[in-house]
Amino acid sequence: MNDQQIQIFTREDGQAHLEVTLEQETVWLSQAQMAELFGKDVRTINEHIGNVYAEAELEKEGTIRKFRIVRQEGKRQVQREIDHYNLDAIISVGYRVKSHRGVQFRKWATQVLKDHLVHGYTLNQRRLTERGIEFEQAVNLLSRALANQGLVSL
Repeated sequence: MNDQQIQIFTREDGQAHLEVTLEQETVWLSQAQMAELFGKDVRTINEHIGNVYAEAELEKEGTIRKFRIVRQEGKRQVQREIDHYNLDAIISVGYRVKSHRGVQFRKWATQVLKDHLVHGYTLNQRRLTERGIEFEQAVNLLSRALANQGLVSL
């Protein structure tokens, strides 16, 4: 995984996760990727996205972007402009979809938000481990840095 990619979700069994490219300070998924993430049919994802916009939960502007995708169709490569949805739309769909993976996603998203609000930061343990940094070392280093800035007391 390079520095431009982030992991946004890992299933309970730890076997599958979704890695996406970070661009313009958000992530972008197609309807097909959301269908895979939430374990639902693309038509279901499309219906939820339509409802998100119809109910004015989000505005289309700024939450949809076209990406040119090259894919194999039969024996030829075809370029298509595919709509991708930003993290706001992904989260909105994740809180609407009814599936086991949707429930897992909601629990994960709620825990990340809670950790961030309570602790004031979020750490990716897997990325720290890949870089040879122990999780507790990272937390201690972050705590000392925040203490030096007068933001927390040890």
